[in-house]
Amino acid sequence: MTTTLRIPIETTEENRTAVILAHDLSNETGDPKLDAITRFAAALCGAPIALVSLVEADRQRFLGRTGLDVTETPRETSFCAHAMLTPEPMIVSDATRDPRFVRNPLVTGKTGIRFYAGMPLISEEGVPLGSLCVIDRVPRGGLTPLQKQGLRVLADDVMARLDTRRHSRAARAAFDESEMRFRVLADAMPQMVWSTRPDGFHDYYNARWYEFTGAPSGSTDGEGWNDMFHPEDQPRAWEVWRHSLATGEPYQIEYRLRNNSGEYRWTLGRALPLRDENGAITRWFGTCTDIHEHKLAQEEREVISQELSHRIKNIFSVIAGLIGFSARSDPKFADTAKALRERVLALGRAHDFVRPHSSKPRPNSSPNSLMGLLEQLFAPYEDASGERVAISGEDAAIDDRSATPLALLFHELATNAAKYGALSQEQGRISLSVAGYSNALWIVWKETGGPAVRAAPDTIGFGSQLLELSAVRQLGGKVDRAWEEDGLRVTIVIPRTALSRPPMAG
Repeated sequence: MTTTLRIPIETTEENRTAVILAHDLSNETGDPKLDAITRFAAALCGAPIALVSLVEADRQRFLGRTGLDVTETPRETSFCAHAMLTPEPMIVSDATRDPRFVRNPLVTGKTGIRFYAGMPLISEEGVPLGSLCVIDRVPRGGLTPLQKQGLRVLADDVMARLDTRRHSRAARAAFDESEMRFRVLADAMPQMVWSTRPDGFHDYYNARWYEFTGAPSGSTDGEGWNDMFHPEDQPRAWEVWRHSLATGEPYQIEYRLRNNSGEYRWTLGRALPLRDENGAITRWFGTCTDIHEHKLAQEEREVISQELSHRIKNIFSVIAGLIGFSARSDPKFADTAKALRERVLALGRAHDFVRPHSSKPRPNSSPNSLMGLLEQLFAPYEDASGERVAISGEDAAIDDRSATPLALLFHELATNAAKYGALSQEQGRISLSVAGYSNALWIVWKETGGPAVRAAPDTIGFGSQLLELSAVRQLGGKVDRAWEEDGLRVTIVIPRTALSRPPMAG
C-alpha cells in the first residue's frame, strides 16, 4: 500500500515531495545503528525511552528504539506527528496538563508518558518525516542546552543515514530496471549475447544462446563456454580471450560452435570492455554471430579463385613453351625468343606471388609485399654469397594490379645489368633502396663494380620503352636514369595508390 504523510497544509510541491519520501522509506525496518543513536540519546537526556519515529498516514513506526517493546503505534496517538512540524525541539513537560495529549492512550494507558522532547527529522528536500525523541514517565522541567544541542546533532545523523539508505535503494531500483531492459533487449536480438565480470567469468547469456546451443541454463557459466567450441578451436579461443583480458583490447575470433543438434557451425565472436570513469574495466559485453553460410561461400570462392589462378599460371608456362618451340624451329629468332620467354616467366613469377594460395603452398616470403616480390625476381641473379643484390628500406603492400608492371620493370633492369651492367662482372653489385613518403614510394636502383660507363646510349631500345610502359603508363610514376661514372642509377617514383587497391569497407 502506498503511504503518505498527513500534513495539515494545502496540497503543495512540498506535500507531494513528502508523499514520495514517505513511500521511499515505507519499507524501512529496525537498524542497529539507529538503535545505538537512541541509546545514546536516552543516556544523554537521562530518559528511559528514546525513539526514531517515522510518521506515516495511519501510523508511526519506530526505526530505532530504546526502552520500548512496540515497533509502531497509531498516528492519532503520535506525539512525533506534532513535533516534526516545529522548527525547534517540541518539549512537553507534563502530558497530563497539555490539552493536546491529556486524553491520549499513551498518556492514560500503561505506557504512561509524562515528559516528551522531540527533535524534528527533516529530509534534505526540507520535508518533515518524523522525530528523534526522548520520553520519561515522570514530569520534567525540560532539557539543558547541551541536551538540546546533542539531540540536534543526533537528529542530523539520523537523517543522513536515512537519506543514504533511501538513495542507495533508489539507485538499486534504477539499476534493476536498467538490467531488466537490457535483458529484454538482449533476448530480442537475433545474435547470441553474453557478458562477463572484469576477470572474464561468464555470468550472463541471452535466450538466443541457450536456444542455439541447447545447453542447460547456467551450464556454460564461468569457463564452461569453451567446451562448446570445436576441440581444434578451443586452445586458440582461450589464447585470444586471455590476451584481451590482459590488455583490454577488443576480442574478435572466428570459431566453430556446437549447436543444439550437435553440428559445429562457424561463428564470429566479438566483445568490448565497459570501463568506469577511471578507465578500469567493469564488465565485458560480447556477441556471437552465426556466419556458417558466409564462411562456406567464402571457402568456395577461394577454391574457385585458386583454380582459376592455377590455370592462368599454366597459361604463362604454355606461352613460354611455345616461344621456346618457335625459337628451335627458327634459329634466327633464338635471341629474341629467349628474352621474350624470360619476360613471360617473370610475369609468371609475379602472378604466382600475388595469386590466392592455400595455407600450405603459400610462398615463404611475405605474401603481397614489394620486398617479397623483389626477392623472388632477383633470386636467379644471386651467387653463393647472396650479396650481389642488396635490397633495403621500407616494404609496401602490392596486389595483382601492380605486380605485373613491377615484375616487368625490375626484370628488365636485372636483365640489362646481367648483359651490359654490374651483374655482367663477378665483382659487380646492385643496391636497391626503398624510401616511403606520405603519398609515394621512392625506389633507387644503383649499379657499382660493372663496366665503365661513358655516356647515355644514343638510341632508346625496347628495354627502355618497357621501363616507361611499366612505371609511367601503368603505375602513373616517374623514371629518371643517370649514367654515372661508377654505374647506372635509376630513380623510380610510384604513387602509393598505384601499388594496391584500398581495403573495402565493412
